[in-house]
Amino acid sequence: MTRDNWDDLRFVLAVAEEGSVSGAARRLGVNHATVLRRVAAYEEAAGVALFDKTPRGYEVADVQRPVIEAAREVDRAVQAVGRMLQGARAPLTGEVRITSTDSFCQYVLPPMISELRRKAPELKIELLCSNAHLDLGRTHADITVRPAERLPEDLTGEAPVRLSFDLFRARNQAFATWLGFTGALSRSVVGRWLDANVEASDIAAKADSFLVLREMAATGEGMAILPSYIGIEDQRLEQVPGRVPSFSVDVWVASHIDLAEVPRIAEVRRALVKMLAACASRFTASV
Repeated sequence: MTRDNWDDLRFVLAVAEEGSVSGAARRLGVNHATVLRRVAAYEEAAGVALFDKTPRGYEVADVQRPVIEAAREVDRAVQAVGRMLQGARAPLTGEVRITSTDSFCQYVLPPMISELRRKAPELKIELLCSNAHLDLGRTHADITVRPAERLPEDLTGEAPVRLSFDLFRARNQAFATWLGFTGALSRSVVGRWLDANVEASDIAAKADSFLVLREMAATGEGMAILPSYIGIEDQRLEQVPGRVPSFSVDVWVASHIDLAEVPRIAEVRRALVKMLAACASRFTASV
């Protein structure tokens, strides 16, 4: 398709979607005669009549509907390229709100945000620490970084790493008691396993944070299932082998579908995906 072909096809698509020449003219910001001329030029070049002209307006001939659908696909592609080029040309500025779990907010994301800010000093990052899933559709955040078995339907993103889990206890101490989960963690894959396989009477205490559970385990309260990197990187803890199955979940970097193509959000999301992938072994390591 030549550039002239596409320029004319834009007018064809506008008439097809608006149902009239006048509607297409308003949408494109041109006059009535220009729309007629460009549609006629396309039909002449293609050697086909695309529209049935009826008292109700311009209707796409049934046999030509695939042409209009193809034009819509081309239009979406052209618009996507335009957004990407705009993002590539423009400096990375403005505010981006990122939400993640307390462990990622404290131990994973700060150096990544520092690297982003070093490359884009005009970028402002707001980091929202919460183990609950915030509603991105209500603009609580622009990007979420968190472990999850799947994304909700209204989010889109990538999972550059997987997060593994192991059972840990205070070093050189044997325990029969467990530490359990409450809040959002109780609905996680490890929370569901614990609920199904450990008697309530064997659970000494509960928390809604892996960091709190780590501290409780380190002080001798019991055994805790933790993200492997949290336990491995704490010298107060040791792994308890053979007591739990192998667990791992994807770590998603995602945005609400309505925000996903905003240039600054898309660029920050891509940068986070790249940085997480570069240190993927940290999250799957075992003792």
